Amino acid sequence: EVQLVESGGGLVQPGGSLRLSCVASGFTFGSYAMSWVRQAPGKGLEWVSGIDSGAGSTSYADSVKGRFTISRDNAKNTLYLQMNSLKPEDTAVYYCNANMFAIDYWGKGTLVTVAS
Repeated sequence: EVQLVESGGGLVQPGGSLRLSCVASGFTFGSYAMSWVRQAPGKGLEWVSGIDSGAGSTSYADSVKGRFTISRDNAKNTLYLQMNSLKPEDTAVYYCNANMFAIDYWGKGTLVTVAS
């Protein structure tokens, strides 16, 4: 069974930093690209960042480019999202996503709240 478990969310002041983690199990983590997707209160899903299976290629939404860094440790089956210079508009539930054979797998998400 595919499982994705996010952690690391919380309340942070504007300008602060957080590091999200996503521990994967039930599949060969190192063989698949992974993504972070977020959902702000009352809004739809927004793709945030993606990374290929070997961590050689990353991509970011314009809204987070230069502030967020995605990474992965295939030996630990873990995906990360380092978030710096956080803004109130970054407030959202952040989900880890894996797409395998055209099926999307999601974790339960971790809430990030940016407020003073």
